[in-house]
Amino acid sequence: MPGPASAETAPATTAVTGSARSATAIVGTAPTSTVAAAGPVVPCPTPAVPRSPRPRPPAGDEADREIGGPELATPGLVVPPGAKAPPAVSATSWVVADLDSGAVLGGCGPHEASPPASVQKLLLATTVLTKIDPKQVVTITRQDLNFEPGSSAVGLLEGGRYPVETLWLGLMLNSGNDAANVLARLGGGTDGVAGTLREMNENARRLGARQTHAVTPSGLDGPGQFTSAYDLALIARSCFADAAFRRYTSAQRAQIPAQPPKTKTGFQIQNDNQLLLNYKGAIGGKTGFTDQARHTYVGAAQRGGRRLVVTLLGAEARPLRGWQQGAALLDWGFAQPREASVGRLVDPGELDRPKASPPAPGVAAGASAATRPAAHQSWTLRSIMITAAAVLGALALILAAVGSRRGAHRVGRRRAGARGGGTRSNVRARAR
Repeated sequence: MPGPASAETAPATTAVTGSARSATAIVGTAPTSTVAAAGPVVPCPTPAVPRSPRPRPPAGDEADREIGGPELATPGLVVPPGAKAPPAVSATSWVVADLDSGAVLGGCGPHEASPPASVQKLLLATTVLTKIDPKQVVTITRQDLNFEPGSSAVGLLEGGRYPVETLWLGLMLNSGNDAANVLARLGGGTDGVAGTLREMNENARRLGARQTHAVTPSGLDGPGQFTSAYDLALIARSCFADAAFRRYTSAQRAQIPAQPPKTKTGFQIQNDNQLLLNYKGAIGGKTGFTDQARHTYVGAAQRGGRRLVVTLLGAEARPLRGWQQGAALLDWGFAQPREASVGRLVDPGELDRPKASPPAPGVAAGASAATRPAAHQSWTLRSIMITAAAVLGALALILAAVGSRRGAHRVGRRRAGARGGGTRSNVRARAR
């Protein structure tokens, strides 16, 4: 996990109102929020732990807090009716969701913005993973190694040559900030890292992660860099849909090749995600830590034909570490019925599709004549009768006019025959 990262912080604010305010100090807390809750906030179960100051997120669009469903707009706890209380965790916000159905099983401040730390690398992965040939061999530059001293790194060497696949393994297993810089440089094409950051933010918006803004590809703290537990669930769902990502995130170890003449032997790295070793059915995830973000975590597991993902932000490492908090929440999620839901993960591109035109005033969209208001039915019937009468009247006038013209034509022909002094047969004979 990344080490300390320097950045300015601002005191956190709490959006707990009503009866929840007094309960917060004892059994729960509500995460940092830029808006006040519309009603009483149910505090999230959490142990009493010392907390560091947190950066204040920017004011966002109020409508974005209801993405996935209005119940998710709370800064407090949301669980299905009758559900057992979730475990107490120190994370200030979290979400448990179904990777396949997209159902959100529960959460604490799902849309509360918080710095991401290294779980940001998931957004990097889902943005550029398919753009770079995994067999390509890359030469490491000095700029690739320009990142926070003391933070997590694979140990890539300037001038060293490494396959892209090795870089992905270093990113996912060791949370390598050096690997993140190289992959971002490659993924951005001629625009380099700046191009990848632009694409990461565009991709986040396409996925529906409207509270996510990337400033660094690695997740190291940067001004204005935030995400939410709900957004992370969307990003994780996109990641786990990719077979190559699933292979990288589930690998327990990888070999980093030697770089002669600088090094004659390579070395092995292990996966930092302890869920893989300690949780039945674990299929991958990502750890993270910075001074501003505190501990962040994404983990996924499969049991009984279900694949669930947990995302959490702003956690302290006691009394449980981040992955252990994730494991406890996954246990809670798997205990919920399959139909349990408090919202859903929106589909990629869904929020950008044109909305259907609203129905006529007073008439529900798709309503049949039997379900429309009586006044509307009466007006419709009168309109049909008036239209039918007008059509019949016009038809009668047309028929009368045609009959009159035919009568006049017959009289004219008889008169012409009389003047010619013969019958029709005489007229035809003269024509021959």
